[in-house]
Amino acid sequence: MSDNLVIAGKSFKSRLIIGTGRHRSMEEMVASIEASGTEIITVAIRRLDLDDPNKKTILDYLDWSKYTILPNTAGSKTPEEALTTARLARAMGLSDWIKLEVIPDPKYLFPDPVGTLKAAAALIKDGFTVLPYIHADPVLARQLEELGCATVMPLGSAIGSGQGIHTREEIRIIIEQAHVPVVVDAGLAVPSDASVAMEMGADAVLVNTAIAQAKDPAGMARAFRLGVEAGRLAYQAGRIPAKPYAAASSPMEGVVRT
Repeated sequence: MSDNLVIAGKSFKSRLIIGTGRHRSMEEMVASIEASGTEIITVAIRRLDLDDPNKKTILDYLDWSKYTILPNTAGSKTPEEALTTARLARAMGLSDWIKLEVIPDPKYLFPDPVGTLKAAAALIKDGFTVLPYIHADPVLARQLEELGCATVMPLGSAIGSGQGIHTREEIRIIIEQAHVPVVVDAGLAVPSDASVAMEMGADAVLVNTAIAQAKDPAGMARAFRLGVEAGRLAYQAGRIPAKPYAAASSPMEGVVRT
């Protein structure tokens, strides 16, 4: 039976989305992407050198036939900046899919809920498929879904912090209410974090820094791939309920008593 991730009508076998920032070299980036088994790769438009058309960019190192390129609006502090970046990505022929990020705070890098909602409405009206990065706010997630966003992407913890998932209860509520894929994005440090997200019922996770800054990025990418697969299988299999007391795993019948 197929268990593909479906976003805006497009089907993917992998539930691990990979970011391309913070890699020490293009070679490490390519190796980790290949090891991850991902089919969706995010690319920050602001990281591309658009002034020199002859200079190789991240996009020149990727096989476009194998991957869906997901431009993102990283670096946008206002809705207006996000709209400009998204329209630039579409004008470049990259995609009309956009990972929406509106982040005015340079210290904690938390997304602006009001700005994100405003930008999402404008982008959807402009024909974009919008995948918004948000704080784990169930009310905002529902509003973005009602607007027509293709996913909601709540953070586990601050971008690049490696703190794991601090927002479990909020993410559980988002998953319970959502009728679009829920992608846990940001803060994941190790494959067990990805497994936890998938065990809760998240549809996918997005990982960047934990892979890019690992001692062995390709090895960590493989580990995250397995973590996502294990978490998904566990969710489908159904965990046992937590109990406040012990329950013997062996039958008591026939026990020899003295």
